[in-house]
Amino acid sequence: MGYGTCKWGAALVAAGLLLGGCGEPAKPGSGTTKVGAATSTGDPATGAVASRNAGPTREGPKKVHAVPEGTKLKLAFVCNNASDFWNIAKKGVEKAEKELGLQVNFYTPPGATEVEQNRFLEDLVTQGYHGVAISPIRAEAQAQDLNKVAAAMNVVTQDSDAPTSSRLAYVGTDNFAAGKALGEQIVRLLPKGGKIAVFVGMFSADNATQRLKGIEAAIAGKGIEIVEKKEDNKDEAKAATNVEDVINNKPDISLLAGLWAYNPPKIADAIKSAGKTGKILAVGFDEYDGTLDAIEAGVIDCTVVQKPYEFGYQSIKLLHDLCRKGESALPKGGIVDPGIEVVTKATVKKFREDLLKLKK
Repeated sequence: MGYGTCKWGAALVAAGLLLGGCGEPAKPGSGTTKVGAATSTGDPATGAVASRNAGPTREGPKKVHAVPEGTKLKLAFVCNNASDFWNIAKKGVEKAEKELGLQVNFYTPPGATEVEQNRFLEDLVTQGYHGVAISPIRAEAQAQDLNKVAAAMNVVTQDSDAPTSSRLAYVGTDNFAAGKALGEQIVRLLPKGGKIAVFVGMFSADNATQRLKGIEAAIAGKGIEIVEKKEDNKDEAKAATNVEDVINNKPDISLLAGLWAYNPPKIADAIKSAGKTGKILAVGFDEYDGTLDAIEAGVIDCTVVQKPYEFGYQSIKLLHDLCRKGESALPKGGIVDPGIEVVTKATVKKFREDLLKLKK
C-alpha cells in the first residue's frame, strides 16, 4: 500500500538513494549464517521455491547497502501481529543485540495491518535506518513499498516472504516444505482418505499460500479432499466461529488443519465443545500453549513448529553482516532456513522443556 510518490521520493532523494543497484549475482555466504536445505526443496510442478528465489520483478536489481566502519547501526525488526510466537523471536533479537552490541527497534503493528507496517517502514527511511527484517502481511500488495525501502537500506524478510520484492534474503521456514510435512501427517492419519478443512488468517500471506500448496502436494492422489478453506482476517473470534461452522455444517468432516499459530487452539476448543474428541482429527502449526495442551490431551495429533527464536537471531545477524561486509554476507540461494520440527504426543514434553529455556 503506497503513501504517495512525493513523500517517498523526498525521503529517497534526501538520502541520495536514487542510484540503481549493481546487478551483480549474489555471492555465497561467508559462513556467518546457517543456510538450510530450502534452496533445493520444493515441487517442480508448483515452482514454490523457484518462485521465491526468482528475485524482484518490479523495480530492477537488488542492492546491498554497506555501511562505513564506525557508523552506529540502526536496525529494526517488524512483526505481523501480536502473539507469543513473536515473543520468542524477540528473545532471538535480544541475543543478537547482546552479541553484536546493537540496539534493535522491535515493532509490532497494533492492528496487524499492512498499512501500519508500511507507515513504520516509511519512518525508518526518514530516520536513516540501515536495515530492517520484516514479516510482510500482504506480500504482493506490499512489494512496491518494500522496493522503495530496499533502495534506502538492507531489507530481509522473515517468517513470511515477499519473493517478488527487492528484499535481499528470506530468513525463515520453507513454508512449502513445512506444508508438505504437515500434509504427510494428514496422509498418515487418514490412510483411507477423507474430507478436511483448512483454517488460516489470510490465504494472501506468502506463508499461508505456500503451506497450503505443500499440503495439497502431499495429499494429492491419496483420496483426501479439502472441502473448506476458511480465513478469519486475524480475528480470533471469527477463527473460532469458522471452526464451529464447519463442524456443524459438515458432519462428514474427518480432519481440521490450522495454518497459523492461533488456529489450532480454536480448533481444539471447538472439537471439545462439540464432543468430537477422537472423532474429528486435528493438526496445526506453531507452538501456542493451547496447541501443546491439546496435543497432550489427545485432541490435536501434531503440530509443525518453526524456530522463531532463530528468525529473530539470524535476521539481525544477517542485517549486521550485510551492513558491515556487503555482498559477501548474502546467504547462498537467498534463504536462511532454520528448519522445522513435528511435535507429537510422544515429543511434546521435551519440546516444552526446550521452549521454556529459550524464553528465559
